Amino acid sequence: MKRENVDAELLSRWEGAVAFRLFSANNGPTLTVPEQIAAQVGERIIDERLAPGARIGEQALASEFQVSRSPVREAIRILEREGLVSINPRRGAFVTALSYREQRELFEVRGALLELVARLTAARRDPEFLVVLRAGIGRLDELARLADDDGRYADTTYRLVLIAARMCGNERAYRMLTAVSLQTLRYSKLGLATAARRRASVASWRRGYEALEQGDGETYVNLTRQRIDASGSEAARQLGEKSIFDPGQSVSRAKRGRASRNS
Repeated sequence: MKRENVDAELLSRWEGAVAFRLFSANNGPTLTVPEQIAAQVGERIIDERLAPGARIGEQALASEFQVSRSPVREAIRILEREGLVSINPRRGAFVTALSYREQRELFEVRGALLELVARLTAARRDPEFLVVLRAGIGRLDELARLADDDGRYADTTYRLVLIAARMCGNERAYRMLTAVSLQTLRYSKLGLATAARRRASVASWRRGYEALEQGDGETYVNLTRQRIDASGSEAARQLGEKSIFDPGQSVSRAKRGRASRNS
């Protein structure tokens, strides 16, 4: 199978973003037991079935997955490495909170890396990547038409970004982006939470594809940067201004605070 067909398949293969991330770093055909547990628990964190600040119980997970506590501990360490869980030696493991400060710092790093990836992509103009990008935009267009996409639009852009990084020719940039990808995805879901934002986003992706196809690298890079900035600004707005003064405050608390003020 040609590489572009494989990468196009990656846009919809493996239900969860966490499994996609772990497979991207795994040369084997399957995930280990700890990775499989991490993928399922991580997905609950990404879609907020496990809310920011929630405790991760080792014994409860061991019972659920019918394993000893050893693979559960390894799964939790994987999630800690990915920035989804924090471990307190005395209190246990907890879902990391979303904060204004982390969002700002992550998007600054991500923006710089993605601008580099976009420039390398524009210079290469890899025909195989254009095939993948066209397929991805088709998927984004479908999702942007939905009133409620259940987070799938952000998940698809996340996959497209990682595939672009992998195909740009700079292995270090790819590794650095993947290292913060799941942390960033939680904020990207906020930045793409509204139908209006998704429609604006897919229009930008489409213009970027056209620019890349025509050899207009500067426009492609500029559109990439604009999308990152727009998503970051909306994520910050969703978090709420109060979190500026309390960097550890979770988005759930920020939303409750806004609701109280508006009631």
